[in-house]
Amino acid sequence: MSNKHSNIDPAEIARFSALANRWWDKQGDMKALHDINPLRANYIDRQARVAGKQLLDVGCGAGLLAEAMAQRGASVSAIDAGAEIIEVARLHLLESGLAIDYQQATAEQYADRHGDRFDVVTCMEMLEHVPDPASVIRACASLCKPGGRLFFSTINRNAKAWAMAIVGAEYLLKLVPKGTHSYDRLIRPSELARWLRDAGLLVDELCGLEYNPLTRQYRLSDNCDVNYMVCARKPEAA
Repeated sequence: MSNKHSNIDPAEIARFSALANRWWDKQGDMKALHDINPLRANYIDRQARVAGKQLLDVGCGAGLLAEAMAQRGASVSAIDAGAEIIEVARLHLLESGLAIDYQQATAEQYADRHGDRFDVVTCMEMLEHVPDPASVIRACASLCKPGGRLFFSTINRNAKAWAMAIVGAEYLLKLVPKGTHSYDRLIRPSELARWLRDAGLLVDELCGLEYNPLTRQYRLSDNCDVNYMVCARKPEAA
């Protein structure tokens, strides 16, 4: 079991840090994230109505989702374990003119100081990159206020996901850099749901994210075979 000091993979931090300076290039290595960002931001906003709320983005990268949430009126804090990525996120605020509190930290470290603080907690495309995803979920649960909403996104673990998210997306279509995902770290919806329940959270909805290679467009769907998001809720205090 990982703890707050060890629940990072140095190789993963190095991989994403090497991409930090290209994170905001809409046609570069992060193009897929740019393409799906409006879909996931709109989904979160529909479910949680983020305007005027305190929102934390865990594993924020260089700030794509954090900025989208700030543009929708949320008061945004965002954390990532990579120092280089956080620096790029802060620099991009000079261009966007938004106010976001970026900090270098793991979810577990941040939860020590900010428990029950946020109305909305997001953790997108991150769980499959840490040694102990359940630890991150527990930290996110402790960071969320009672009655708040939490959002997680990841990739299913099955033959179809291997064929599409790894072979197709990384090697054939080159939608993301090679080596971005490891099959054994992908997460089945049943596993994620169990970790959410173990953290005291209630699962409200699963939503799939599909890619059409002919139109090169993404859409939300009921199909969770490959990419999917989960909307969860922290029960109100008794």
